[in-house]
Amino acid sequence: MTLTPSLLRANLRLASGLTMLTFVVCHFSAHAMLLVSVPFGEAVLGVLMAPWKTLPGTVLLAGAFTLHYLNALWSIYHRRSLRLSRWEMWQLMLGFSIPLLIGLHVVDTRVGELMFQKTPYYTSALVSWWVRQPPFAALQFFAILVVWIHACIGIHFWLRLKPWFPKALPWLRPVAVLLPALALAGFVAAGNEIRRDAAANADFANVAEADSNSTADNKRALTNIALAAMGCHILLTLLPFAARGMRVALYRRRRPPTVTHAGGRRCVVPPGASVLETLRDNGIPHAAVCGGRARCTTCRVLVTQGLEHLPPPEALEAKALMRIHATPETRLACQIHPTTDIAVLPLLSADATAADGSARGGLEGSERLITVIFVDLRGSTTMSETRMPYDVLFLLNHFFREMTNALEATGGHYSQFTGDGLMALYGLDGDPARGAADAVRGAREMLDRLATLNRDMAAELRQPLRIGIGIHFNEAIVGAMGPPRSQIISAIGDTVNTCARLESLTKDYSCPLVISRQAAEAAGLDMSNETLHEAVVKGRSAKVQFYALHRVPEPA
Repeated sequence: MTLTPSLLRANLRLASGLTMLTFVVCHFSAHAMLLVSVPFGEAVLGVLMAPWKTLPGTVLLAGAFTLHYLNALWSIYHRRSLRLSRWEMWQLMLGFSIPLLIGLHVVDTRVGELMFQKTPYYTSALVSWWVRQPPFAALQFFAILVVWIHACIGIHFWLRLKPWFPKALPWLRPVAVLLPALALAGFVAAGNEIRRDAAANADFANVAEADSNSTADNKRALTNIALAAMGCHILLTLLPFAARGMRVALYRRRRPPTVTHAGGRRCVVPPGASVLETLRDNGIPHAAVCGGRARCTTCRVLVTQGLEHLPPPEALEAKALMRIHATPETRLACQIHPTTDIAVLPLLSADATAADGSARGGLEGSERLITVIFVDLRGSTTMSETRMPYDVLFLLNHFFREMTNALEATGGHYSQFTGDGLMALYGLDGDPARGAADAVRGAREMLDRLATLNRDMAAELRQPLRIGIGIHFNEAIVGAMGPPRSQIISAIGDTVNTCARLESLTKDYSCPLVISRQAAEAAGLDMSNETLHEAVVKGRSAKVQFYALHRVPEPA
């Protein structure tokens, strides 16, 4: 896969975030050990922080922070609309508040260590917060919460698209709550301990500061450095907003492209904006579970006009579209940035979930060539009359298991359950004619598995199970159908009705398989020695031509 700038930025954002999260977990774990005692917490902190105090560790952590920070600034400038979802807004606000909350602490410890040979101890830091300046203790308490919530939001919206994540949530939630809770408890317990020691010994605070080489001069210098760093942070945060304003002013000098929504709204595209940003900026609800990062595919749209003017999908979008088997007309609204007028049709509802994003693409109701197969179990009504309900269910479950296994083995797609039978589709992917050949293989596989099932369950059956199979190949409307939360991939139209009629003809001709002439030709079967029949199908004026077969033929 080509490493595009967007893909590189996404990978760097994730890697830098995970690096800083590792550091935070180490730090919070040491805080939790303060519940035992301050000396024990100090010992644990020395072990956990040792790798980060080496030159490679310092460079890695500083580089991760720089990359993550610059990416956040770029994301503000790069966005063409600041109408964000609630979780995106919270993540940005919390993220940009972190330098203001921990800036003084970082400068006082690591910068002080490098510039003034300070030795940062828990005791000296706790004296500074809980004895010298108690309001800063509350600030650090708040900082722990903000850092952790910001990290958890990012981790949650990264992992929520993973299929294993829902099962792991019951195990991850306690960790997400327990670690910061223990860290805060340790911080408060140690602070109270330090305050008691300071109250009992008037020289305690002075000795602790002297041990860490904390003097009035270096305190003043480090405070000035911290204030300067915070000022730079505020200016840098305002910079992308100013740049956005300049960009909009320049863009208004020329006619911008438009996006026409399926609902009829025509929206002007802000400079460089994606379709998702444009729709949200105009108050049109549109799904985007991952926040527009080409992960969830819930923002997928059908480009009905102007597709030829769009550049091909880049790596992130191409990977996501390939995962859902999307058609060329299907694109991700978060990844396309129109430079000419286009029209789009949303393919998922605005309240789509992460699970909806994993649904197969390219099946939103299009007319296409498809092979339909109907399978019906003979004598099921009589079997139900002579057996207990549990026994009937036991036999049917075995029967449907073998039939669906046959479908999976031959590339078929289970579509509908009909009580004592099923409907399946072949040819959803690739050459439709190949689907017809696969359907014939599927019929052979079903009959072979049925013979095995009859042999294995002979003691349970009064007479062998029999099935009738109908196969037809023609155009049908294929797509995701049904209620929004329980849709299935199916087909409707004359082709389906004809196939159902062909299956019923297996009773009239006392044969296991009836295949239409179109399906036989598409599958490449040699039917020169078979009789071509005709029958009337209800609702059709023309007759359907078919072959009634007692065995499944091999392809020519």
